Amino acid sequence: MEKYDVIVIGGGPGGLAAAYPLAAGGKRVLVVERDLWGGTCPNYGCDPKKMLYSAVQAKKRAARMTRAGLVGIPDINWPNLMAFKTSYTETVPTGTRAGLVDQRIAVVDGEAHFVDEQTIVVGEQSFWGADIIIATGLQPVLPNVPGSSLVQTSRDFLEMPQMPQKIAFIGAGYVGMELANIAAAAGAEVHIIMHGDRALRAFPAAAVTALETEMATGHVYFHKNVTLDAIEPLGNGVRLMAPDFTLDVQQVFAAMGRRPDDQLMLNRGRIRSTPQGILVNDHLQTSNPHVYAIGDVVAKTQPKLTPVAGYEGRYVAAQILGDTEPITYPAIPVTVYGALEVAQVGLSEAEAKAAPDYYTINTQDVTHWYTYNRTLEPHASVTIIKAKATDEVVGAVVVSSSAEDLINVLTVAINQHLTAEAVNAMIFAYPSEASDLSYLL
Repeated sequence: MEKYDVIVIGGGPGGLAAAYPLAAGGKRVLVVERDLWGGTCPNYGCDPKKMLYSAVQAKKRAARMTRAGLVGIPDINWPNLMAFKTSYTETVPTGTRAGLVDQRIAVVDGEAHFVDEQTIVVGEQSFWGADIIIATGLQPVLPNVPGSSLVQTSRDFLEMPQMPQKIAFIGAGYVGMELANIAAAAGAEVHIIMHGDRALRAFPAAAVTALETEMATGHVYFHKNVTLDAIEPLGNGVRLMAPDFTLDVQQVFAAMGRRPDDQLMLNRGRIRSTPQGILVNDHLQTSNPHVYAIGDVVAKTQPKLTPVAGYEGRYVAAQILGDTEPITYPAIPVTVYGALEVAQVGLSEAEAKAAPDYYTINTQDVTHWYTYNRTLEPHASVTIIKAKATDEVVGAVVVSSSAEDLINVLTVAINQHLTAEAVNAMIFAYPSEASDLSYLL
């Protein structure tokens, strides 16, 4: 049995963020990965998805600008776009693995299982760790109905050699909404099957309505309050069925969220978990003090995002190297990407409305402001939430084709506890979204 100071289970962004500083701090580190080195995000998640969005956003912007002098709307050649995506993703696993080896971090390919509180097995090999970090991420949830084997996942979508003419997504969360936008821009007729009557429940209703309205102009159809009870093969496609509902499509994808995988045999390691993930304390330790958990596999209220996993990985590395402070999180921006983006950060609009004595909410329709009118935006709005006692910016919601840019500026303002006066004392590049802040705060 080989012994290590730290064993990291999962070679994705969270695991890597922990492994490198631990090795630099003198620890003997082993990283175990059962699938693609680099994890979900760079291989079949946020990175390749946003590469596809580069074409979607360019097409949408070109279409708008035909009203202002641009001639012709480009088509999306799906095979060529996928080749562009693959040119990046095909280098990730080997490059990630080689980077670890270059830093003298041991690597093992295979699926890990706990044997006891500090021992795992991978295949026929056993490894003991003074500390172990679980960074295995989540797996897609599939519908629990007859015919669920016919349903594909976002990973399958991001590997499609051709775009079907008609497809469906089960679920209206981040994944469903984002991939639906991509498919529609690439020429598909897209259907979103919703169990309830609202998409993206974590976002304000007005922002989501703006996004749905824009998507509906691009051959995206929403089917609300539909609970599927069967999926059947149908020639070269599938039939989706529910009471008083039938839809025939060529392909269907699950976008119902993600769940922890139980392959680790956590009970053998005396590690407590729930269906939402592994339970941890404010030092990210599990019920087994030798084992930490980071990233999406953790049951937590913070957004399950790649940069959060990296933040937690660096935090746990510091803990193992001697730090003793409990974890605290900064304001974390969340963005739904698309031709029209919806982003928010900090205190939510719902939380602010529930405490009117403490917060002000200012929402402005900025569609016709110069910043957005110059690119003929279909809709743009900004909501700023401030603390009445201090005038500090504490929350924000942005809807525009480039919401990610302004939300990042507002994230800095929130994390630095800046007042409206402090922000207005700065000079930003003009004209730009940031230069509008003096009119928004």
